[in-house]
Amino acid sequence: MSLQGKTALVTGSTSGIGLGIALSLAKAGANLILNGFGDASAALVEVAKYGGKVGHHPADVADPAQIADMISYGRREFGGIDILVNNAGIQHVAPIEEFPVERWDSIIAINLSAVFHASRLVLPGMRARGWGRIINIASVHGLVGSVNKAAYVAAKHGVIGLTKVVALETASTNITCNALCPGWVLTPLVQQQIDQRALSDGDQDRARRELLAEKQPSLEFVSPDQLGELSLFLCSEAASQVRGAAWNVDGGWLAQ
Repeated sequence: MSLQGKTALVTGSTSGIGLGIALSLAKAGANLILNGFGDASAALVEVAKYGGKVGHHPADVADPAQIADMISYGRREFGGIDILVNNAGIQHVAPIEEFPVERWDSIIAINLSAVFHASRLVLPGMRARGWGRIINIASVHGLVGSVNKAAYVAAKHGVIGLTKVVALETASTNITCNALCPGWVLTPLVQQQIDQRALSDGDQDRARRELLAEKQPSLEFVSPDQLGELSLFLCSEAASQVRGAAWNVDGGWLAQ
């Protein structure tokens, strides 16, 4: 398929899942707005090699005012945002009675509230142009729980609920809203959990195997490229009646 003439904004896209999705959309011809902290130069070069227009906005998506500035940047520099991928996320692991309140607030702000703010701000432009795609990167933890992940699980369940509401509110338009629910993807967040497990003996391979074996029957990580290709499908005409879906990509996690 071709996304020539379309502009995509992918939050949290200077590495990991977000960059994988951005690359898939860029390969299909979309212009890309990347978002994330730190030096984005490597990601910009990687995306730009596919020939579309590429930009970067450093918005902290925990701040609604910075999200609004990022959406304004998209209108001003790209003529509007046709595809929104809400991907930015953070994690913290602790029992609920020991969970730091400030960590709860940050996770809810970045993993859930940012999805609301970005979606509400891009929808008027999508309605005016008569086409749009909102893809929310939720998690298998939006469908099931795990111990010590109170804020993350709560936020991702909220993302799926919000996805359904946006899908219903746009159901009679050419705008769709869906969620992808990955299992274990080898991102920096997951690598931190592997590192923590490997502290006792330094065996990274054993820590990876144990992490996967607990939840993911395929014993393989989901790849950012796979999530990128699914995102591309959701932008296609073939997916025009896929609305409000929570599509698990989890190596069999939820099949158990």
